[in-house]
Amino acid sequence: MQFIRPEIIRPPSERYSYFLPLTSGCSNNTCTFCNYYGSKLQMRDAGEVKKEIDAIARYLKDGVCLPNIPDIVYLVINQWWDRKKIFLQDGDALVYPYPRLEQILRYLNEKLPFIERIGAYATAQDILRRSLDELKNLRDMNLKILYMGIESGNDQILEKICKGVTADQLVEAGSKVREAGITLSCTVILGLGSKEDSEQHIAATASVLNRIDPEFAAALTLTMVPGTPLYQDWEQGAFTLISPLESLEELLSFVKLSNFTDCFFSSMHASNYFSIRGKLPQQKNKMIQELEYVITRKDTSLLRPEYLRGL
Repeated sequence: MQFIRPEIIRPPSERYSYFLPLTSGCSNNTCTFCNYYGSKLQMRDAGEVKKEIDAIARYLKDGVCLPNIPDIVYLVINQWWDRKKIFLQDGDALVYPYPRLEQILRYLNEKLPFIERIGAYATAQDILRRSLDELKNLRDMNLKILYMGIESGNDQILEKICKGVTADQLVEAGSKVREAGITLSCTVILGLGSKEDSEQHIAATASVLNRIDPEFAAALTLTMVPGTPLYQDWEQGAFTLISPLESLEELLSFVKLSNFTDCFFSSMHASNYFSIRGKLPQQKNKMIQELEYVITRKDTSLLRPEYLRGL
């Protein structure tokens, strides 16, 4: 089967990276809220990946375009502003078979020795399948940051959304990444517990993040994706969305419950109704004051309009 290059879906911090696909889709394609729901996982041939790396190296060296290389490769190169970072696509590139992943990273470092950081999405399952030594070896080959979706720390909610892991397994995976010396960025989803289980969702999620103590963390706000089981539940009245102001109340509770050593936290993602960013615990009081200001006034004009929200 011919490999189909995926659309570029990436963390905000990877906006200036080169996007190199190893996979398409996500191995954990059962999450009921996710736009990867039902996607078919494809593994890209290592030889094809190497040809793309060769094309990048040649183009950067002397501006020559190699034959039989898709135009998209050169389009992405010309939008690669910093020439320092590579982001491995797609939804969980760490699922790529370890010997082939090691081979690709070695080749990347050989052909593009100026690369300072390689990053990828990773599910907790991907991480738990890797030994600590394997993760350390990948770190030594410039895999310096992994992005892991926590979503919720509540076991009942994790089961409902078919995340495929428990809260303890999320902590185990996150702690393993940190022990390997790889920077960890975690995301949580406001509103995922529904209006009814909002309090339990935030309390448990903050607890899981505190146990992991990541270097980076971010909050997204649940956005309904047509065609997913959660969207159907919402349409049928089986799931109640929180309001925009209630999402800020969840965010405020999360910040108050946070107990990190040194974490850069943000809600800058386009799905959120209001953005905060800064170091926790250093700027905790400032974030609390900003959120309380908006919540107390109940002024929706201070929030991102619905039409500007997106995934």
